[in-house]
Amino acid sequence: MRGAEFSDYCEVNKIAFLTAVLACGLARAQSSSAVASTIVAKANGFLSSLDEGQRSKVLFDFNDAAQRVKWSNLPTTMVPRAGLKMGELSETQRNAAMGLLAATLSKHGYEKVLAIMGGDEALKAASGGRGGMFGRDLFYISILGKPSARDPWMLQFGGHHLALNITMVGREGILTPSLTAAQPAKYTVDGRTVRPLGAENDKAFALINALDEGQRKQAILTYKVADLVLGPGQDGKTIQPEGIKCSAMNASQQAMLLDLAGEWAGIVNDQAAAVRMAEIKANLADTWFAWSGPTTNGMPAYYRIQGPTLVIEYAPQPLGGDPTMHIHTIYRDPTNDYGKKLVPR
Repeated sequence: MRGAEFSDYCEVNKIAFLTAVLACGLARAQSSSAVASTIVAKANGFLSSLDEGQRSKVLFDFNDAAQRVKWSNLPTTMVPRAGLKMGELSETQRNAAMGLLAATLSKHGYEKVLAIMGGDEALKAASGGRGGMFGRDLFYISILGKPSARDPWMLQFGGHHLALNITMVGREGILTPSLTAAQPAKYTVDGRTVRPLGAENDKAFALINALDEGQRKQAILTYKVADLVLGPGQDGKTIQPEGIKCSAMNASQQAMLLDLAGEWAGIVNDQAAAVRMAEIKANLADTWFAWSGPTTNGMPAYYRIQGPTLVIEYAPQPLGGDPTMHIHTIYRDPTNDYGKKLVPR
């Protein structure tokens, strides 16, 4: 092949390569846009299933600061929620609400939510339905702003041991701050054992035990942590990173930490989760892992993952007897809770 021919050949292949890259990027953008459009369609479908009185209960202004922070791990009888209660909906309306939630979350995330709600139903049965404090009927849904594939809006879903705050800005889906918890942390349905936060527990114990002795000395705190530090009501607060820095871990340990963080980041739909995981991975060297408690799986232990855009806490609770059967967790991004980085208020 002569020089001129070779030059032309390279130029043609360069154009083909750039065309392929652009096509790939366009396909991803179109896929993300399709997800956003599907979520909006599900939201509008849910809203259209409601009567005027119900819509007035479920809809809030996007900048309603009081509603935005109205979430908790406590039962709704102790901390009232606003919005529509699942128990107030017809079967059609309830299916539409859960369909919206399923579209907004990943398959794995939606299954986790159902497992948490199932745990509250198990708690209701164990308590004999005491005082109407527990159960699937006591979870609330609310929408802040008008569902849109372009303008910001927010979906809230939660109740006892669950608070999902999902800010949608175009193709972006920001899940922070959100709270996932479980009581009981293990129960049986139709002969099948359910552990809503089982992976969060098992992967963490695997990681702490994958560290060598010197690394564990760095990771394990010298004092006891018994509860969430940045839980409900702690918006805007920060804490000093502690434990072992991820840069002091080997590649295998870093991969385990990233996989553990994915149990929270992966709750939201796959497209939004991929963006979030890429962000967490990019900051992995500056991410810390701290531990408080025993390192034997099956024992109650607190841990925290903290990076420039990430705070995750896992905290067993003594209320109810066995702390391993009552777990609270929190998932935050101090730079972008409620999508504040994308929607300044």
